[in-house]
Amino acid sequence: MTRIVGGSAGGRRLSAPPGRTTRPTSDRTREGLFSALEARYGSLAGRSFLDLFAGSGAVGLEAASRGAMVVLVERDPRAITALRANVAELALPGVSVRPDAVERFLETSDRFAFDVCFLDPPYADPVTRALELLVANEWLGADPTVVVERASRDPAPSWPDGLVGHRSRRYGDSTLWYGRRS
Repeated sequence: MTRIVGGSAGGRRLSAPPGRTTRPTSDRTREGLFSALEARYGSLAGRSFLDLFAGSGAVGLEAASRGAMVVLVERDPRAITALRANVAELALPGVSVRPDAVERFLETSDRFAFDVCFLDPPYADPVTRALELLVANEWLGADPTVVVERASRDPAPSWPDGLVGHRSRRYGDSTLWYGRRS
């Protein structure tokens, strides 16, 4: 069972799509992520948050529960069904679902500068191109945090020009890699 950890919707349960195509970020990992983000920014209220490869929306909806304006991007039809159900159930303000492939979204959508960009692609998918598009197409705000979740056995992401990795935190089978502007 996945649930919202904190904020206005804290404790509320989320639906997950059937099958193994998505793996919601664990409660423990999300607690660590949002602790780090709130240590950096203070509150997330009024911040903008881009959740790429959103799956069930657990990470983005956690951000919305804490006051962020959130855009959730997902292409898998079963995940989109669960994602939309979770968005409707929680009814948090400032949440937008974009049913699209991440790279196409980053190449063709109207640009907006985000404070936080979270990328959690399926473990087999590379993340390099999405990171390059975030920088090249000006999706990052003035002082952004870019977070990549990968399997702990995987190497660190390859940060493109314009971003530099500055820390990582391991949570069992998952590791969060944090990047900032270089």
